[in-house]
Amino acid sequence: MLLNDLLKLLDKYETKNFENIEITGITYNSLKVEQGNIFICIKGEASDGHNFANQAIEKGAVALFCEKELAIDVPQIIVGDTKRTMACIASAFYSEPSKEINLIGVTGTNGKTTVTHLIQRILEENNEKCALIGTLGYKLSSADDYQDAKHTTPQPPELQKDLRLMADNNIKNVVMEVSSHSLEQNRVGCCDFDGAVFTNLTQDHLDYHITMRNYFKAKAILFENLKKGAFAVINADDEYAKEFINIIPEGIKVLTYGVKNTCDVKAEDIDFSIDGASLTVNYNGKKEKMNLHLNGMFSIYNVLAALCAGLSMGIDFGIIVRALENTKSVAGRFEIVTKKPLVIVDYAHTPDGLENVLKAAREITPEGSNLICLFGCGGDRDTTKRPKMGKIADELSDKVIVTSDNPRSEDPQLIISDIMTGIRTVDTQRIFVESDRGQAIKFLKTIAMPSDVVVIAGKGHEDYQILKNETIHFDDREEARKVFACV
Repeated sequence: MLLNDLLKLLDKYETKNFENIEITGITYNSLKVEQGNIFICIKGEASDGHNFANQAIEKGAVALFCEKELAIDVPQIIVGDTKRTMACIASAFYSEPSKEINLIGVTGTNGKTTVTHLIQRILEENNEKCALIGTLGYKLSSADDYQDAKHTTPQPPELQKDLRLMADNNIKNVVMEVSSHSLEQNRVGCCDFDGAVFTNLTQDHLDYHITMRNYFKAKAILFENLKKGAFAVINADDEYAKEFINIIPEGIKVLTYGVKNTCDVKAEDIDFSIDGASLTVNYNGKKEKMNLHLNGMFSIYNVLAALCAGLSMGIDFGIIVRALENTKSVAGRFEIVTKKPLVIVDYAHTPDGLENVLKAAREITPEGSNLICLFGCGGDRDTTKRPKMGKIADELSDKVIVTSDNPRSEDPQLIISDIMTGIRTVDTQRIFVESDRGQAIKFLKTIAMPSDVVVIAGKGHEDYQILKNETIHFDDREEARKVFACV
């Protein structure tokens, strides 16, 4: 591709040493530059890409996108914000792949991963190819293995490359988790979304967004920029539902779902058992019974969100129901790993997420048995949620083990101390502290009876633990199976 072709999606820019040279690729990482690449100078939290421009040129970069003129004799495109501009550069380089596919974005604090998987299953049940991009990575179909995507929503060069791969493989549908960070940082800029799904908005990422209002505004970007003819699916039971609906442009088909409030698609007669959930779906006055392998009230909401997406795409209701009823759990989302005791591993790492999972687990805890919660909180993240999660675990569980999660650069003991401020009284018969997560899971053997239910929360599908100076292999599911008999 010629350099000129990369500029067609940009509104405002200046040039220096311009030459319409051939471009072989784009990167923002000076260590990954290949011959003929454009190097995008990104200002990060810890470093400034402008300081690595010479290194990039030495490795083979032939042009720069930057925010200021640099004393380097190569073509330079100067823009106001390279991080925000990078999305359109990447889209142009990969020939705007999102215009060739039915792209569906799913955003919200919790439920994104499950909802994207459910939508993928619905489309495949309708004999349509559907790829997926999200927290677990990306894959071209539900039968494929995940390919690591590094972020819930990849950076623009990786995202657009993945979308081009999918389009070139004749995959007409892509469902993608869209994080608040990616929206705020314009990672999905220049993507044409044909549909957007909102799951919920509860406290998370306030270390980044600072306030819930800012967090809402970041999520709202996905809906504000939907093109005419697209669809929007909104959780009517969420306190931000009306605000999301109000910012959706005209010409967008809106479908709401819920359990409590007036909505287009409502779940009624809900019942839970160890095998899953049953419910009746009320849609336009027509009622249909569903029996799911998934469990918990949060799963009901996730199913309704996916069901509404399917309906918005014109898929037959019967096909949607069949796909949802045949779906098992998603990795690390209310995943049962042993049965005596019943050990459930879940990714819940927010106050709302932990509350939802513990309430779901309580529904299937036998009378006279204990619900045990093992959890921690991540380091270098929103500290205000730590005591809230401690309070929730204390109030909803019979026994609690407070441990480490991904401490990162923080002292695990200090994180635990923050959590403990939310626990009303430290009863040594029911509240336990063990900073080593592996030892904490082993300790379950001494307090959990075969009829008890254990929730190990926070890391879910992750098979690593991020410590101060290293990242080690660690998988809650593996550790639980070592301690208790396998399912």
